[in-house]
Amino acid sequence: MIIYDRYGRTVKNLRISVTSACNLNCIYCHREGIYSFYHCIKRDINRRLLTPDEIKVIVETLVKYGVREVKLTGGEPLLRRDITEIISKIREIKEIEDISLVTNGHFLSEMALDLKKSGLDRVNVSLPVLDPEKYSFITGYKGKDGVNKVIDGIKQAINAGLNPVKINVVVLNGINNDELNKFIDLGYKLGAVIQFIELQDPNGFSSEFFKKYYYPLDKLENELSKIAEKIYVREMHNRKRYVLSNGVEVEVVRPMFNRDFCMHCNRIRLTHFGEFKPCLMRDDNHVAINGSLSNIEEIEKAFFEAVKRREPYFD
Repeated sequence: MIIYDRYGRTVKNLRISVTSACNLNCIYCHREGIYSFYHCIKRDINRRLLTPDEIKVIVETLVKYGVREVKLTGGEPLLRRDITEIISKIREIKEIEDISLVTNGHFLSEMALDLKKSGLDRVNVSLPVLDPEKYSFITGYKGKDGVNKVIDGIKQAINAGLNPVKINVVVLNGINNDELNKFIDLGYKLGAVIQFIELQDPNGFSSEFFKKYYYPLDKLENELSKIAEKIYVREMHNRKRYVLSNGVEVEVVRPMFNRDFCMHCNRIRLTHFGEFKPCLMRDDNHVAINGSLSNIEEIEKAFFEAVKRREPYFD
C-alpha cells in the first residue's frame, strides 16, 4: 500500500543516519539537520545507536508503504564497525531497489570492496574543494593529504563497482565557486558524476555564515542547460542532470527558496537513535518510535505521523 502526505507526495526514499560521530568537522555540516548546525557536537555520540537488526525491521516495515531506496549517512557512516552488516541486512529485503551511502571518503579506499560485497550499490563522496589548504579549512583535517585520500577512495570505489560514484560538492562563495570547471574535469578523468549542492542553512538565512558563503546555483544551471547535450529530470526533487559533450554528468541540487524542489521531495529521514525526521530544514517535528525499536506497530505509528507532518519548507 502506497501512502501519501497531505500534498500528494509519496515516500520512496529513506535516509538513515547510522551515527553522529565523524572524523571531520566541516564548517557547513548540519548533521542531517538534527539539532545543531555547522559543527559536529559530541553530545549524541554516546547515545544508543540503532542496531543492524532494528534497522532491518524498520526498513522492512516501510517497504510495505512505498519505500524502495535507502541512503546511509552520518556523521561518517564508515566509522561504524558493523556498517557492512547493516548493508547486508537491508540487502536481504527484496523490495529495496537501491542502497547508497554518503561518505567523506577517508576510509573508502580500504573498505570499497567489502561495501560492494555486502550489497551496497553506489556511493556519494564528499569533496568540497581541490586545494589541500582550503580542504583543511573546510573540514578541520590537519594533514596535507586530505584531497588525495578522498580521490584515492573514489578510484577504489569505481574499481569495486560502486557506480555511479557521485562527488558531492557543496558550493561556497569565495572558497570553491571558482573550481566548478576543475570539478567537471575531475569527473571526466575519474568517470564520476559531479553533484553541485547549494548551501543549506537550517540555522537561518540571515546568519552571518549563510550571507558570507551562500552561492546560488541558478546561474550555474542556466549555463549548463546551454551547453548540455542531454538533460534528464530525476524524480527526486525534480532535479536535473546535465550530460556534457565529454560525457561527464553534472547534477545540481538547488533546494534553497525552491518550491519545486520541495514539492517533488519523496524522502524521509531516520535519526541514528530512532526518530523520523520529516524535513531536513526543521528540527521541531521529529517523531520518535516509542518502546522497542523492533516493534512493527510502533514503527508504523511513528511513520504515519511523520508522513502526516511532512510539508514543503519552501512554498
